[in-house]
Amino acid sequence: MEALQQSLTRVAMDPAYHDLFTVLKACRNGIVYGIKIRFPHALVMTFLFGRGTTMEKLRFIMTATRQHAWNLGRFAPLYKFLRILMRRLRGGKSGHYDSFFAGLLAGYTVFGERTAVNEQIVLYMSSRVIASFLPRSKVPDNYPPTKPIPTDSKAFATYATIAWGMVMYLHEHRRQTIQSGMVSSMDYLYTRAEKWDGLRNLFWHNQ
Repeated sequence: MEALQQSLTRVAMDPAYHDLFTVLKACRNGIVYGIKIRFPHALVMTFLFGRGTTMEKLRFIMTATRQHAWNLGRFAPLYKFLRILMRRLRGGKSGHYDSFFAGLLAGYTVFGERTAVNEQIVLYMSSRVIASFLPRSKVPDNYPPTKPIPTDSKAFATYATIAWGMVMYLHEHRRQTIQSGMVSSMDYLYTRAEKWDGLRNLFWHNQ
């Protein structure tokens, strides 16, 4: 057994197999991360706002978790494979826009179909993309290159103001264009605040 383990370790550490194991580990990491990020979110949101029996809610949670994990488990290795392919086609050199084009193809392949889970993932990601274009605060010359540069405070205040004004208008007048999970959250916060029929219902009932 020990000899077999040493043999497998040598294979895993062999540079000739580096790209293969990179793709395999990307698949593994995508699945693990999908489970870790989706299961607690689906659990909380489903039992807070979901409808149906307990078994129906549990089935929905497992379905959403499986789809999230499977999608990331496909996207991550496909993206890494495309990056490796592009690099090899250039004789070992990476192009400046390889990540962009690999993301385009992998994103269309995996997330191009509109499902509830895909929509949530894309909306989450697109908000980060938009926010990345906000002006950044000034940082010292020795600022760590891997640490995110904070958003300029005035730019963030403007962004937050516009975002909240727009989403409240949409909820009031164009709610059918907002993702359903957000509609449920906003209904709970604002619409249900107008409905009660007694003191107990006002403070303790969840509707």
